[in-house]
Amino acid sequence: MRVAGQFALLLLVSWTVMTSTHELGHVVGGWCGGASLVDLELSPWRLPYSIHSSDPHPLLTLWSGPVLGVVVPIVFAVAIRRNATWFVADFCLLANGSYLALAWLAGDPHLDTPRLFQSGATTLSVAAYCIPTICLGYVRFRNDCIFYLSSAASRGDGNISETPDGEPD
Repeated sequence: MRVAGQFALLLLVSWTVMTSTHELGHVVGGWCGGASLVDLELSPWRLPYSIHSSDPHPLLTLWSGPVLGVVVPIVFAVAIRRNATWFVADFCLLANGSYLALAWLAGDPHLDTPRLFQSGATTLSVAAYCIPTICLGYVRFRNDCIFYLSSAASRGDGNISETPDGEPD
C-alpha cells in the first residue's frame, strides 16, 4: 500500500507541474507577444486556463503553453538529475502531446488545438508536435513507471523514493 501511495503522490506532483508549466507557458508567451492577461486559473483540481485580450500574436501565446510545458520540466530534470524529476518531465512530455491530440479530436473551441487552428496553425505543425511528444513520452514514462513500481517491489520495502543502488532519490 505504501508504494501505491507514493506512486499516487508522484503522479499528483506530475499533474500539478504539467498543468502549471503549460499554463504559465501561455502567460509567458502572451506577455512576450504583447497580449494583456485578463484572467488566470492555475488550480490543479480544475482545468487551468489563461485568457488574454487583444493578443497581437496568438500563435506565440498558444504554442508557448505546450512548448514550455515540456521544456521547463526537462531543463529541471537535466539540472537536478534525479529519477523523480525525470518521471515528472516524462509525464509532462506525454501529457502535453496527448492533450493537444485529444483537444484536436474533441474540437472544443475553448481548448488549445482548435484555437491554434483558428489562429493559423497547420495540421502538420500540430502533428509534428504531437507525434514525437506522445511517442517519446509514452516510452519514457512507461519505463519510469516500470522502474518505480518494479524496483520498489523487488526491494520489498515499499519505498519508491530510492534509486536501485539504495541512494535516496
